[in-house]
Amino acid sequence: MTEQESAVLLRRRAEGVTEVVLNRPEKRNAFDDLIIQQLITALEKVNADDKTNIVILRSEGKHFSAGADLGWMRRMAENTRQENLDDARQLARLMETLNNLGKPVIGLVQGAAYGGAVGLAACCDIVIATGKSSFCLSEVKLGLIPAVISPYVVRAIGERQARRYFISAEVFTARQAEQYGLVHMVCDDLDAMERRCDDLLLQLALNGPEAMNAAKDLVFAVSHKVIGEDVIEDTAQRIADIRVGAEGQEGLSAFLNKRKATWVPGE
Repeated sequence: MTEQESAVLLRRRAEGVTEVVLNRPEKRNAFDDLIIQQLITALEKVNADDKTNIVILRSEGKHFSAGADLGWMRRMAENTRQENLDDARQLARLMETLNNLGKPVIGLVQGAAYGGAVGLAACCDIVIATGKSSFCLSEVKLGLIPAVISPYVVRAIGERQARRYFISAEVFTARQAEQYGLVHMVCDDLDAMERRCDDLLLQLALNGPEAMNAAKDLVFAVSHKVIGEDVIEDTAQRIADIRVGAEGQEGLSAFLNKRKATWVPGE
């Protein structure tokens, strides 16, 4: 298998859990048009996989991702506006695919997460980082802007912090990222991050897979919406549908009869 073919890997971590892995450690997992397409393909594959309930996005090597590959940036500088537009639309498609994946996504971040990699983290549902990881929206240093990742990053860290870091291109720490809302948990090192991820996977395994996906969709449905008649009715419809669905019926039956639901792993 060539380097290009193995730039993104799919690995089964445990039953119901698939890892999507950036695999260019020698280039600090910097991404280009090829990796963007491979990530889209990998995410679409796990989304369609009935045996995958949880997705983990991670990278090999010392760094999560250093952002854009230098060769890719060189090509973009020489491309026409239309070629740049087509290229940007692919990156936007990647962010949308990850953000709207129909399954919970855990992001594991170590080392540098720069440029578009901050967008990847912002599109994950839960992010665990090591204490030595660092983040930077570095685009303005190159005379550019973090355009297609901006909707997700602004929602993750808020407008106030975005105004600072989009403009300053300062590096911020994992603890700052946790404070801003980009990262949920900070661990001492890689081993601690793996243990925390395992704990989280055990927690998620107790929950109905369809319910978790519906809960994720619910956040999108109500976020930034005026609490009016349409939102109130939509949420009522959603819970009614869940209650009469097969998974909701099983969950309620298990609770009322004091037994484990069928999706809960055995001892």
